[in-house]
Amino acid sequence: MSGGVEWALHCCVVLTSVEEPVPATRLAELHDVSPSYLAKQLQALSRAGLVRSVQGKAGGYTLTREPAAITVLDVVEAVDGPAPAFVCTEIRQRGPLATPAASCTAPCAISRAMHTADAAWRGALRAVTIADLARDVGADYGPRAMSRISDWLTAG
Repeated sequence: MSGGVEWALHCCVVLTSVEEPVPATRLAELHDVSPSYLAKQLQALSRAGLVRSVQGKAGGYTLTREPAAITVLDVVEAVDGPAPAFVCTEIRQRGPLATPAASCTAPCAISRAMHTADAAWRGALRAVTIADLARDVGADYGPRAMSRISDWLTAG
């Protein structure tokens, strides 16, 4: 998983704290990350329909739907793509003791284990929403955490 996923998730969480669009440069400043790097993550979120870009003087980014309707998996797939984490290359068909392709009618034990793990991982990420993460920020840092973020984002 790329580092861009972390930044994209943080942006989605802080966007829950505001009503108006937040400029990408303000989000980058809040997270102390390169504006050009963060812009790539925001573009990926926009292409996936998770955020929208508002043009103009009061422009910036907003979530496109309620935070409870955006899962962590949505963000991961927006940034890193939907491809599975494991891709079987059929190693069992190589080398001096290669299994003939005709005998490989079902995935091997390693492939089955990795695909089961990938499905569990995706299920866990699908079960957590941006609203859950925003709520947990308040639990971790106090009930004023999200309002402090909102105040900072809108003060600039």
